[in-house]
Amino acid sequence: MSSVEVEFDDDGLVPCIAQDANTGEVLTLAYMNKESLRRTRETGLVTYFSRSRQKIWQKGEESGNVQKVVQLRIDCDGDAIIALVEPSGPACHTGERTCFFRELDSGASPGPVNGEALAELARTIESRFAERPEGSYVARLLEDPDFAGGKVMEEAEEVTRAVREESDERVAEEAADVLFHLMALIRNRGITLSDVGEVLNGRRT
Repeated sequence: MSSVEVEFDDDGLVPCIAQDANTGEVLTLAYMNKESLRRTRETGLVTYFSRSRQKIWQKGEESGNVQKVVQLRIDCDGDAIIALVEPSGPACHTGERTCFFRELDSGASPGPVNGEALAELARTIESRFAERPEGSYVARLLEDPDFAGGKVMEEAEEVTRAVREESDERVAEEAADVLFHLMALIRNRGITLSDVGEVLNGRRT
């Protein structure tokens, strides 16, 4: 199949949304011209065109927070691109993980929405894995795979019973417990949500 033609605007630009390939979170919105898109394809690192500075710049060229391209997607009209990326650090120049870290109406930091829950949990587990704070339940799960495995089996039995006998709310609560403990258990082996997602995608045949 031939590549899709990109429709650049009158200024020779096309908007590009950078999205975390592992979590689905939107990281930033910037613009590309033909040359920056060419460099992105050739290097595998997202390269934009700065409208304010009128120059091409590779994301992370100064900060080191590069965005490694996993896949480039284009919309139905050919005039917008999504770059699915693996970020090596914060996307925003402020140090925030994403440029979209404020609510429009309040300006406050937004709370996570449902689609971000597992990604937030994964980051919490990574933080506990690195810091191992004393008294942390997550740290205990990470330090004792037998304990973590036992909790997964216990919670799996509880969600099964809840499906048979309890309310939808209780089923959701017990399912959340299974996922929480399972993510800690697999982290003991260095397995991440990205690894699990790769296996699931491989089964889509």
